[in-house]
Amino acid sequence: MGGAVEDHRALGGIRARAALAYFAPVDRRAAIVTVSLALLALGFACVSFLMGPADLSASDLFAGLFAPHGTATVIARDIRLPRAALALVVGAALGASGAALQGLFRNPLAEPGVTGVTSCAGLGAVIALYFGLAAAQPALLPTFAIVGALMAAAILYILSRAGAGVMALVLAGVAIASLATALTALALSLAPNPYAMSEMVLWMMGSLKDRTPADLYFAAPLTLAGIALLVTTARGLDALTLGEEAAQSLGINVHAIRRRVVIGVALATGAATAAAGAVSFVGLVVPHLLRPFYGYEPARLILPSALGGAALVAASDVAVRLIAPDGQLLLGVLTAMLGAPFFIVLILRMRRGG
Repeated sequence: MGGAVEDHRALGGIRARAALAYFAPVDRRAAIVTVSLALLALGFACVSFLMGPADLSASDLFAGLFAPHGTATVIARDIRLPRAALALVVGAALGASGAALQGLFRNPLAEPGVTGVTSCAGLGAVIALYFGLAAAQPALLPTFAIVGALMAAAILYILSRAGAGVMALVLAGVAIASLATALTALALSLAPNPYAMSEMVLWMMGSLKDRTPADLYFAAPLTLAGIALLVTTARGLDALTLGEEAAQSLGINVHAIRRRVVIGVALATGAATAAAGAVSFVGLVVPHLLRPFYGYEPARLILPSALGGAALVAASDVAVRLIAPDGQLLLGVLTAMLGAPFFIVLILRMRRGG
């Protein structure tokens, strides 16, 4: 009886922490970091909006957002705004997904690529390009990317329902990603013409260049739905820090938490990949850097990681255009160049800590 009371109290504490994570930050430092991340994300998005080859002042661009017609209106609404907004959407999707996966797997090395969702989303886009479907109907490109992401999520969900543990899900994600990468390489080697091959390579490298309002309208709702689903898992992810058996003893439905995380990651990451191609390491770097400011609690980390991811991708997109105004340096290349050394350093630190 006493054990049940203790479990009930522990569960109550987890619920209280999850509530505080979103409605009342428990310390001033965390609140300052959260506000700073939001301001950074908006600041870099504004800088991105103001950058471009057209010689237009800031006042002209902002006025163009509300004007009924004109050159400034076309540039502001159809070119600058979609790119700046998509940087925030893509970064938020990857950051929140990485935080949720690290909480689910209880592993700081986890990120959206672990589930195979990113690779399968890229494979879906490559299939649309390979068969010329994207040229016939542009909406089919993001549609195929989303379908690929959902297929990877469906496989992981089936495995979780069958009782697969965390390690089995990680290994399954690696296998799915490897298969998707192999099929993508096959499509590249059998590309019908150099133009199709070039399109596929550019997509897999990741970029926000030449994005349209249609890309934003497609990606934003799915990303918001995915992040919202991840937020609902906050209490369960906190409980999982105690271990699966302890979480179940506290009344947490572990399988339901896994299902919601996998589906949420599929929606958010799939939409991000559909909009920008493969942008790697954001979901690894951002949650790891922010974790010390939020007490190492997964419930408190999801939304700040979304803000941090948005700031990082927006800043990277600005840096890409400053470093290579001719467009030769792509967003996914820069994030990989920054993230790969960070990943190696993180592994070495974990090895020394172990």
